Amino acid sequence: MADKTKTKKKTKKTVERGIVFVHSSYNNTIIGVSDTEGQIITTSSSGMVGFKGSKKSTAYAATKSAQDAVEKAMSQYGLKEVRVIVRGAGLGRQAAVKGVKASGVRITSLSDKTPIAHNGCRPKKKPRGS
Repeated sequence: MADKTKTKKKTKKTVERGIVFVHSSYNNTIIGVSDTEGQIITTSSSGMVGFKGSKKSTAYAATKSAQDAVEKAMSQYGLKEVRVIVRGAGLGRQAAVKGVKASGVRITSLSDKTPIAHNGCRPKKKPRGS
């Protein structure tokens, strides 16, 4: 009386349109590729590609990590066209967009969503001198 469990075959999800998120800080560049609903399908960063230390913050490292992330998405999911959303003020901003373009996908839109403080909270009152 052996139990035969049915195993479902995984169907490969195809994502032709996606969103590339570029988070560029002064120390690293992180790339995330998602489908149009926002579900992340692949990620890459300068550290994941093999750069260490101060080399992670370079524009070349950002280009390589963007190419790596998009090529993974193209080979695994069949990605063809993307929207690019850039956040942060690091060196890898433009370089990552160049890397996405060089990897062979069509960029439909490019937007900058860098958070900018609009005066923020009220500062602490200054201590009185005695």
